[in-house]
Amino acid sequence: MAGHRCDLVDVFASRPLTGNPLGVVHGAEGLSDAQMLAFTRWLGFSETSFLLSPTDPAADYHVRIFYPNGELPFAGHPTLGACHAWLQAGGKPRQDDIIIQQCSAGLIEIRRDDDRLSFKAPPLLREGPMEADATAKAARLLGIAEDRILDAVHADNGPGWVLLRLRSVDDVLAASITHKPDGIADIGLFAAYEDGPPTASPADFEVRAFFTKADGLLTEDPVTGSLNAALAQYAFANGLATGRYIACQGRAVGKDGIVHCRQDEDGSIWVGGRTDSISSGTLFPFPG
Repeated sequence: MAGHRCDLVDVFASRPLTGNPLGVVHGAEGLSDAQMLAFTRWLGFSETSFLLSPTDPAADYHVRIFYPNGELPFAGHPTLGACHAWLQAGGKPRQDDIIIQQCSAGLIEIRRDDDRLSFKAPPLLREGPMEADATAKAARLLGIAEDRILDAVHADNGPGWVLLRLRSVDDVLAASITHKPDGIADIGLFAAYEDGPPTASPADFEVRAFFTKADGLLTEDPVTGSLNAALAQYAFANGLATGRYIACQGRAVGKDGIVHCRQDEDGSIWVGGRTDSISSGTLFPFPG
């Protein structure tokens, strides 16, 4: 059995061990899809990143991202965590200020902003209003009264997110899983703070994200880069935010994640946060 280095990275944390944990496997050439999926399920995190040599000459590295149901073309916290692990392992980007990640969604730009990494939000694969029956189904899964929903939109940027904007932060925090989904469900909730959250971390929005596990049950993700990227595209486009804002996520599951979102003058949206190494260099066997 060959051993592969696996790093553990905490992504989007406001302080140590309060973000979304990620496993990053180095040198994943030769691992099969089945091996990657089995390791992802064993590790038990929402996603795991597998680093490979790039096949696109414009990329600095290549990553494959798995979650318990299979492979994702793109996801946010695995992107930032993989970039962090690649840099910590001695990766040298072609450009000083930009790292180029190759993934199934294409080439993703990542930049270093002070003490955090930020990725450029990829284009949405699907957007626009949700159908009434789909909105009702999402609300029923999370015990949300439909009159508490201000807007419901598709926000698919790899994971098939749908996004519900609720009337208040209390509505967001009161949501709870009430039913087993009929198929795959990726649901994001958010609401604006009027006076800021009752925590030490400043924020403009409270966010929660729910996705379907391999066993078909709905679960909550601690802090979610892809959802926050889609939310930022919606918020900036609809005048809910201007220039930059901060979202907090994870309080409902004992975390304290902070996500920084910014829109440049050219309209590009960047989503970032802290990335911290928890352990590095652990060797894991991958049975054939």
